[in-house]
Amino acid sequence: MTRRRILGLAIAAVLVFAGWFILTERPISVTAANVEKDVPVRVYGLGTIEARIVSDLGFEVGAALTQLYADNGDSVAAGQVLARLSSEEQQARVARAEAAVAAAAATLGKAEANEIRARAILTQREATNARQQALVGRSTVSTQAAEESQSDVAVAAADLTVAQSDIEVARSLLNDAKAALQYERVLLDQHELRAPFDGVVVERHAEAGTVVNAGEPIFTLMDPATVWTLAYVDEARAGALAIGQSADVRLRSLPHQVFHGKIARIGIESDRVNEERRVWISCEQCPTQVFLGEQAEVQITVAKLAEALLIPEIAITGFDGDTGRLWIAQDGRAHQVSASFGHRTEDARVELLSELPEGARAIIRPLKGLSEGRLVRVAEGDAS
Repeated sequence: MTRRRILGLAIAAVLVFAGWFILTERPISVTAANVEKDVPVRVYGLGTIEARIVSDLGFEVGAALTQLYADNGDSVAAGQVLARLSSEEQQARVARAEAAVAAAAATLGKAEANEIRARAILTQREATNARQQALVGRSTVSTQAAEESQSDVAVAAADLTVAQSDIEVARSLLNDAKAALQYERVLLDQHELRAPFDGVVVERHAEAGTVVNAGEPIFTLMDPATVWTLAYVDEARAGALAIGQSADVRLRSLPHQVFHGKIARIGIESDRVNEERRVWISCEQCPTQVFLGEQAEVQITVAKLAEALLIPEIAITGFDGDTGRLWIAQDGRAHQVSASFGHRTEDARVELLSELPEGARAIIRPLKGLSEGRLVRVAEGDAS
């Protein structure tokens, strides 16, 4: 029994040692990264289709809507009448202002006629006075008559001055009446709503018969030539964004089509809650029909790597966006080293910037049980 027990213990020890050796010392098959060429670096963003020029159109005056000439989805030209308000009251004001202009013009004509009359009387009085003054020197007329003649000249001159002043007053009244008429005509024109630019009606907010207030939106109009995509990009990926970079846009309603564009604007203020940066993508190739607010997926090409060794983020320990530690295979054993990293690709891989030791290979799929100095057997592969 003692021999059997000793033999059993020995066999058990051998088995334990063999199991330990198999679990800890047998070579582990690992996958190493290969150098890839012409690798595009893209940044993903999620956003919506918008238009740079979207305007709410309304009247500058309030009244009842009588006619509407456009509806949702209609294309309109600049200057086209879109709606009209009830204008009978304003037309009456215009007619009244026109009458006031006519009256002011008649008053001016009367003042000008009075000025001509006063000037003629002054000329006559001056001629009479000249004769009286010549005769009084020869004692033909009395001194009193000569003085009265001189006074008549002064009175006639004063009448002329008054007539000239009446002309200025009448002219000012005429200008005031014309300005009032122009004002009333402008108000009458404001009873028509015209399109300020070529566009498409996004929405009609009121119907005929509605009494609207000044400034109340009647139509929402957009300029289809200004359609672009507003995308939100994670701040951690937004550092490489620049104006003019190319982008691919895929709409939710057209998932099998890709529309091309370029970055037209980058917001200078990020979303403080979601930690995202706003990016506007201009449209080089636009869909035939646009729906504002439709969700869009955006991929922006920020760089293209001629050659790169790409490491999956999950294979990097303590990665902070710049540095971290990764496993390498060197001389048949695994080692963990510190490294610096660069661009991140859309499939969650990171460009390795640090030089590896001679003969070392970067491990892209660390396995459970991998430890410092563990025997490894390298298999070629990629990060997919």
